[in-house]
Amino acid sequence: MGAEPRTEGLGDEIVVTAGKDDRSSLELIGNTAKIPGERVFVVNHQHVYELGTQAAGTWISRGSGQEHLTAIRSPVLTGPGACGAFLMLEDGIPIRPTGFCNVNQLFEVPTELAQSVEVLRGPANALYGSNGLHGTINFLMPVPRTMPGWNINGEIGPDEFYRGKLGWGGSLGKNDMTFGVLADTYDGWRDDSGYKQQKGFFRLDRTLKSGEFGMGFSASNLDQETAGFIEGKDAYRDPALRTTNPNPEAFRKADSQRFFVRLTPDWEGALSGSDFRVYLRRSEMDFLMHFLPGQPLEENGQTSGGLIWTVHRNVWTDSSLTAGLDLEYMDGFLKQTQESPGFGPFPQGKQYDYDVTSVMAAPYGQLEIPVGDAWHVMFGARLEYLRYDYDNNMVDGNTLDDGVTTCSPPSGCRYNRPADRSDDFLNLAPNIGALYSINQSTVLFTTLSRGFRAPQATELYRLQANQNVADLQSETIDSFEFGVRWQTQQFRVEGTTFAMKKDNVIFQDANRFNISDGKTKHWGVELQLDAQAKMGIYGGLAATYARHTYAFDRASVSDPIQSGDDVDTAPRTLGSLRFGYNVPRWQTELEWVHNGGYYLDAANDHEYGGHNLLNLRAVWRVREAWSLALRLNNLTDKWYADRADFAFGEYRYFPGRGRELFFQVAYQTP
Repeated sequence: MGAEPRTEGLGDEIVVTAGKDDRSSLELIGNTAKIPGERVFVVNHQHVYELGTQAAGTWISRGSGQEHLTAIRSPVLTGPGACGAFLMLEDGIPIRPTGFCNVNQLFEVPTELAQSVEVLRGPANALYGSNGLHGTINFLMPVPRTMPGWNINGEIGPDEFYRGKLGWGGSLGKNDMTFGVLADTYDGWRDDSGYKQQKGFFRLDRTLKSGEFGMGFSASNLDQETAGFIEGKDAYRDPALRTTNPNPEAFRKADSQRFFVRLTPDWEGALSGSDFRVYLRRSEMDFLMHFLPGQPLEENGQTSGGLIWTVHRNVWTDSSLTAGLDLEYMDGFLKQTQESPGFGPFPQGKQYDYDVTSVMAAPYGQLEIPVGDAWHVMFGARLEYLRYDYDNNMVDGNTLDDGVTTCSPPSGCRYNRPADRSDDFLNLAPNIGALYSINQSTVLFTTLSRGFRAPQATELYRLQANQNVADLQSETIDSFEFGVRWQTQQFRVEGTTFAMKKDNVIFQDANRFNISDGKTKHWGVELQLDAQAKMGIYGGLAATYARHTYAFDRASVSDPIQSGDDVDTAPRTLGSLRFGYNVPRWQTELEWVHNGGYYLDAANDHEYGGHNLLNLRAVWRVREAWSLALRLNNLTDKWYADRADFAFGEYRYFPGRGRELFFQVAYQTP
């Protein structure tokens, strides 16, 4: 549930995601950004967007309620080609099955209770597979023994925001356990835009005669009234419009559960150094698609499970091998139904109803070899096979749900249901890297890697117009990065530069066909810095300059794509800067958050100018166990847009919140 701020130096930074083991960041070949528990505690985010600003190259764009869209070394991706571009993990296990993602999936994770968060920018290495195309976020929940005793938090905020957290860690017999739960309710600052949500986790560890055993459970429930875009150029600046909701009927209801068992045996021989994780997952969601003509209702769900076997082994002299096998099975469904009367190509009644199962298998290996006293080199590869079996529960084609009646105009109904089929995808992703140690506190690193993303089930089987088969290929991205990392008791600095090229980009063409022959290019520089002075002064910086451009020409359904133009919703600059003062009894910090301007359409004809926000936070430790905290977000009451868009010939915005004050009382067992 986070950790209260510390006053000592920064010390060594231990990261776990990139190598699937505990290691110093100075030993890591590649980039990483770690958001430690004390930052989670101080930020105390209402929405995961606030946490994402702490990491360079990252923008978790805030939507209505708990909705969001993600960008990591990328534009904010929407529509075909968007879902599954980022790998979201909870304690190293993907929170969603391959090929059946949700772009808003982070509201299923108890991010507010995380012990730390690690962000890897760019394609994942050989240890992770499909969906780690542009980046990976791993939410690490508290583990037994790290936070003994009770944690209790109560918080209030504007628009009837109330939140409570409860956590405990301790031992029962031979079992070390910890759990955390939260519940919050929010009336919403826009009309009909409140939500209620509950999240929680449980972790258990036990030492066996033959190794270490662990298990965990996480769950979430969200009941949300959703606010849609407001329309009109600069509508977010209009005091009469910014609090309105053009879609008071919109809603989202979602729940999820995840369970895992972990075994790290003390075996000798071929399986020594093994780590086994078996997991089960389930999720369901109903939401009104208020952004589509006819406002159909989507119902979807999945049940899935799998095995992650990883082995860490020392080979030769000081060389290390990480290898393993990922296996996964998923059974999912999707239904789309329009209750309103049909018009034009948008029929009343059921539009889609299908089941899909998938099987994934992926062996992988990564070898790190020392070369002399200062150099380490890395070689890795992952081979991943994914198969879908799709079963259409309706009549094939684009008729009404009676299977006979067609829509007008002559092109028929917008939604087309392909016949039952199976699809297979096989991807090979190699990566190499090198690390050079200049001295005990400074290293240089470089990586060359390939990431991939298999087409999602919705891109293959939720077709439109007259497309009967979506003959899609896996998206691939080739990435080169070079960076420097410097770490002392007072400073922690990582600077990187990167260049990436993405092929087989999936998008919708002028005929509303899902196709995969797009190309984009991405390059930029990132800087992550933390500083801690002995007298209690500290600071932090997460800064990015990047270009994300089209590398092909094509007429699209709404506007033309021209090579060299910026991809829409791709700010060239992102950043946050904070300064604070932290002593044993109290802490205060001022944070500046910058979101650069960006184009709203592929033709680069419309744009949003960006914004800058100031946030003020303070923590007062009244007694050893008790603390009070204040957060004043948007200190200057700036009117801005959380997200801007241009579609259907109109500017559209999710308006940003004005000045907000939150107050928290917290108790932690001393």
